[in-house]
Amino acid sequence: MKRVLRALALAAALGGAGSCGDGTGPVAGVLTVSLQTPNPGADGAILLTVKSPMTVLGPSVPTSVTAASGLRVFLLTPLAATNHFAVTGPLPNGAILTIGVPDVSRAGQYSVTIQDVAATDFTLRALGGYALTISR
Repeated sequence: MKRVLRALALAAALGGAGSCGDGTGPVAGVLTVSLQTPNPGADGAILLTVKSPMTVLGPSVPTSVTAASGLRVFLLTPLAATNHFAVTGPLPNGAILTIGVPDVSRAGQYSVTIQDVAATDFTLRALGGYALTISR
């Protein structure tokens, strides 16, 4: 009988110890990449790079990518720690991509940079006046 009581006490202690955490952890969600352009609607393509933050387990690799309405996104390799996306269509001021991530609390650790922008006739633009932001 004492063995049974000890086993129950041990099980209760282990169960209690396992529930002491605050219950919070990574929360999956989406981040939005937004463009500021001096030529809204007159830009036809942008090449951009998104870099993921490092965690104890490795990079926080995106889980998905979706272009905003009226735009198309192209990715030549599987999603990884560093991704190069081409987004085509009449580029607006505002959201151009949503990126699924495993932990939205790390939104500020993702970085996004412009590589090139092209007009609708595909001539390259000077990058002055363009900016990208990434947010929750």
